[in-house]
Amino acid sequence: MDDMPLPYDCQTMADVRRGVDATDRALIELLEVRFAYMRAAARIKPERGQVRDEPRKAQVVANARALAKERDLPADSIADLWEQLVEASIAYEERHWNSLKG
Repeated sequence: MDDMPLPYDCQTMADVRRGVDATDRALIELLEVRFAYMRAAARIKPERGQVRDEPRKAQVVANARALAKERDLPADSIADLWEQLVEASIAYEERHWNSLKG
């Protein structure tokens, strides 16, 4: 992310776009790590019914909402994104659980 200008250093839309593109690459790298944890969870959980954990899902979404609110970000929108992220993570974990143990 060395080529990424900080937002307050941006002077042109090209700077902004370069920063957004670098941020998107970093987010994908972090998502790769998150989904690796889902593969680990699939390996660790002995029963398929343990893959979906609604109390944990609610906690993760609430945590994202609270962190967004603390940072003056659009908390409802971020909570919606996290809802989709967690659902995608559950589906991914289910596929891996099935491939390992199904």
